[in-house]
Amino acid sequence: MNSRPQHKFILRMRVDATSYEHTARRIVNWARSRESRYVCLANVHMVMESYDDPAFRRIVNDADLVTPDGMPLVWCLRLLGISRATRVCGPELTPFVCARAAEERIPVGFYGGHPQVLDRLANNLQKRFPNLDIAYSWSPPFRPLAHAEDNLAVQMINESGARILFVGLGCPKQERWMNEHKGVVQAVMLGVGAAFDFVAGTKRQAPKFVRQAGLEWLFRLLTEPRRLWRRYLLHNPRFLALFAYQLLTNRSAKRTRESR
Repeated sequence: MNSRPQHKFILRMRVDATSYEHTARRIVNWARSRESRYVCLANVHMVMESYDDPAFRRIVNDADLVTPDGMPLVWCLRLLGISRATRVCGPELTPFVCARAAEERIPVGFYGGHPQVLDRLANNLQKRFPNLDIAYSWSPPFRPLAHAEDNLAVQMINESGARILFVGLGCPKQERWMNEHKGVVQAVMLGVGAAFDFVAGTKRQAPKFVRQAGLEWLFRLLTEPRRLWRRYLLHNPRFLALFAYQLLTNRSAKRTRESR
């Protein structure tokens, strides 16, 4: 389980071809071994953040696993040659991993989100998985933590015994936090973004057919236009143009090699 799965680079950011079962199995194995790891769940927004910021791209590429959270990245992997690529998204991976953690008696924790969301999240998950041990839950303030505050948070996480820590700070903040705390937080950290709200039921998730069609971004834009318009209306067209260029360049290079 130490070797990385098959992967491709989408605009120079690594995305792994994995599945819910494979991802959960790796996370549980790392947690059993008390390893400090971090997992990124990638969508178009993350790709564009990494394209614009090489330092952030290094953070994502250094992750122990980078799953294709959005359908557009699944299609990109398929176009780049991984025909069996499938989606692994935060709102579905969270309960999937919690189910495995409950079976294995592995304590979990939650870092991020609003206090009311965390309460509802814990209630919903424990109704579904009565054996789930939620050892830690904290909503940090919406500001950078002072050094002493951060040290105390790390101490509380580690003393709680949580071996899997779901991090819901949003991209790119959660990926930077996980990278900074690898080797310090003694747990497998999963950057699941808005999954806290969806699993808690405080935000409505797009219907399944909308998600499968790759239009979840449009559903979210319509439900939260003031917060998300810049992300989707600026990033998505750039992503399409840049990936089309990558695809054409790759195919041109392949034809050149084959003609020699």
